[in-house]
Formats: sequence, C-alpha cells, structure tokens
Amino acid sequence: MTAARVALLETVRDGDHLGVEAIASGVRGRVGHISLQAVYEALHALTAAGLVRRIEPAGHPARFEGRVGDNHHHIVCRSCGAVADVDCAVGDAPCLTASDDRGFAIDEAEVVYWGTCPDCSTRRSS
Repeated sequence: MTAARVALLETVRDGDHLGVEAIASGVRGRVGHISLQAVYEALHALTAAGLVRRIEPAGHPARFEGRVGDNHHHIVCRSCGAVADVDCAVGDAPCLTASDDRGFAIDEAEVVYWGTCPDCSTRRSS
C-alpha cells in the first residue's frame, strides 16, 4: 500500500458515499498532488481487494464507501442524489429470494430504494 492508497482508503472511510472528484480532493488534502487516473486505478484495486465498495445508482455516477462485508442496501434521493445506507431487514445475504433463480447460485441481492431526502422534502413543502 502506497501513501496515496492509504490516504484514499481513509478518505473513503471518512466520507459518505463519495464520488471520484470528492475522493481525489480528499486525497490531495492528505498527501498533495494525485492524478485523477491514479485515483481511478487505486479505487479499482481497493474495490477488487474488498476494502472499498462501489455503488452505481441508475442515472448517477459511481460512489464509493468503506462499509464492506455486511449486507446493507442504499436509498437515493431522486431530487439531489444523496445516498444513505439502509440495513437489510433480514440480515443474511442474499436477504431476498428470487421467484425464479434460473439455475443461478444467488449469493447477494442489491436493493436500491428511491425517494426524497428530508432536506428536499422540506424544500418542496415550503
């Protein structure tokens, strides 16, 4: 692990579903210059190693989080794009049973809830 990768991992773990630009900015604040390409490469390596989780809500850029190894889902605000964790109601992966597994050995289910965050709901009602 290089100093830049350690800084990147710390940035992701300290952040809240950060995009690549926010991660790059956080890493630069910790170690100085780092190219966007180096950030992408480090994120790819850390995701492959299971140290970072990549989520891609439909219609939104990829986000990264440090919460890995558990069974949780996400809720996304349709208005501002805010993302929050939602614990699985059942607990163990895959936590959902497909009506027809089509012969697959299912080991994970990814659920994305969509709605409006409290801030956007307040703005709409004002």
